[in-house]
Amino acid sequence: MRTTGPVSNSFISQRLRLHYVDWGNREAPPLILQHGGRDHCRSWDWVAEELTKDWHVIAPDLRGHGDSAWSPEGHYGMDAFVYDFAQLVHTLGHEQVTIVSHSLGGNIATRFTGLYPDKVRKLVNIEGLGPSPEQRDLVEAEGTANRLRKWIDDKRKASARLPRRYPTLAAAYARMKEENGFLSDEQARHLTIHGASRNEDGTWSWKFDNYLNVWSATDMPYAEQIKLWEAITCPVLMFYGTDSFASNPEKDGRLAHFRTASLKVYEKAGHWLHHDQFDRFMNDIKEFL
Repeated sequence: MRTTGPVSNSFISQRLRLHYVDWGNREAPPLILQHGGRDHCRSWDWVAEELTKDWHVIAPDLRGHGDSAWSPEGHYGMDAFVYDFAQLVHTLGHEQVTIVSHSLGGNIATRFTGLYPDKVRKLVNIEGLGPSPEQRDLVEAEGTANRLRKWIDDKRKASARLPRRYPTLAAAYARMKEENGFLSDEQARHLTIHGASRNEDGTWSWKFDNYLNVWSATDMPYAEQIKLWEAITCPVLMFYGTDSFASNPEKDGRLAHFRTASLKVYEKAGHWLHHDQFDRFMNDIKEFL
């Protein structure tokens, strides 16, 4: 990797100071790399180094992630995330952007694209459509009142939970490797260095807010999400790894709601397939972009 990294910057959204990194090449067309849940902007570094040759690459940290501020009330609903993303595009002042997004970040970016189709030139979505239809049906079968009661209970539990502390950065690295066996040693080390911060007692903890483990009990109806998907006019390239916990959007029917989408399926790749098969991924997105 390069010996010099990106420049850190920030913007304000809903009174929160949110962080992003700027990889330079400001005269090139803008491209936003949006990470997923409990991840951080520096997880894109390998992708950014390749794309910054032809693009002005911006990689933001979602609220409650990385070096962005935590929400004081623990608000991490999709409405807040989508507003933050829209605010970033507005703050940067771009008429149109290209987006590469992963997981939660893909869900956010896809909704933004459906809300503002003219603002997005092309969209790459890596396993970022949210729960599968089957999972969604199970959640909705619980009923709104039951979901809200469970959400209240889970919030209270989260408020009492202290962030896990690791005695050394090496211990945090070992946990990273344990969580994702597809990662190389170099990848796991890099993700750990940028994803953990040191506590006052010398231990280390992950940067993300524990409240992120409690997903919002309310969201827009699924039928309205589909309307956003159907409103997208730009080309969309989706990715799915066969060893992932996510659902294949072609097999579960969600791909059919996109007018301009195609799907790449990666064998022997998990949820972070852009790490698992980096060279192939870069070839595919460069060809698409």
